[in-house]
Amino acid sequence: MRHRPLPTPIGYPRRGDVYLVELDKARPAIILSVDELNRHAPDVCVVPITTKKHAAFSMRVPIKKGEGGLDFDCWAKCDQVTTLKKRLLRKLPLGTLAAQTMQKIEGPVKVGLGLSI
Repeated sequence: MRHRPLPTPIGYPRRGDVYLVELDKARPAIILSVDELNRHAPDVCVVPITTKKHAAFSMRVPIKKGEGGLDFDCWAKCDQVTTLKKRLLRKLPLGTLAAQTMQKIEGPVKVGLGLSI
């Protein structure tokens, strides 16, 4: 797995980065939006991550422990894409997902949003 160096606190979130986001509690999420938007927009599009496997949800992509800095085997909740203000992101990412994993996430996200694949 090849990872980019972590950005400094004055940087911006990058597509594929995994951040803890501050909602009801700190939860991990994957930055989905493209870097050009991430650099300038006040918000980012994210895919939430869960540690709970749900066999009934075919739009959940597995992520192995260690990838993206995650401490557990997890699933990307491609059926729950959302937008968050950047201020809800912790200062630095946990890590970055592999390009292959991001490709696996893109398909279910497109299906969930009704976009052609």
